[in-house]
Amino acid sequence: MLIRETSALSARRIEMDRRIRKYFDGCNEANAEKIISCLTSDAVHYFPPGMYGGPFRSAHEIAAKWCSAVQSMGSYWCIDRLLLEPVTYQAAMEWTHYKTSKGTVLRGIEWYEFDETSGLISEIRAYYASPQDSDLQRLELAGFDYPGRHYSTEPPPGTR
Repeated sequence: MLIRETSALSARRIEMDRRIRKYFDGCNEANAEKIISCLTSDAVHYFPPGMYGGPFRSAHEIAAKWCSAVQSMGSYWCIDRLLLEPVTYQAAMEWTHYKTSKGTVLRGIEWYEFDETSGLISEIRAYYASPQDSDLQRLELAGFDYPGRHYSTEPPPGTR
């Protein structure tokens, strides 16, 4: 069954895309205000077991943690693929996280839930391509042709 997207759904899709990209820009810029402006005040960011001491439980904590990651590890995130579902106000995104000071590359996917009233991100669920093994420098799917599929393979020049 093919569902025709209405102008309202099209506008919602554009809003969701802009919100996620602004959130990532804020993370990469270590701009807490920009990050917070994309999230509900009670937003929650979940992670696999044993990571980061558990979920980040507020817009302020999420912003503080990502700003700290930029400052301490030279973190830089790239959006590799983004799927938006405006009917249910959800999105899924593949990303690459460069920890430039450590020379580490981490890949994963996040699931986004948006608040229908405000349009802000209310929940993020992170799924990693592999466990964070401190002996590995590239934490990504084994055998997957990242360059051949046009994924980011290095952070932008001049990045931390």
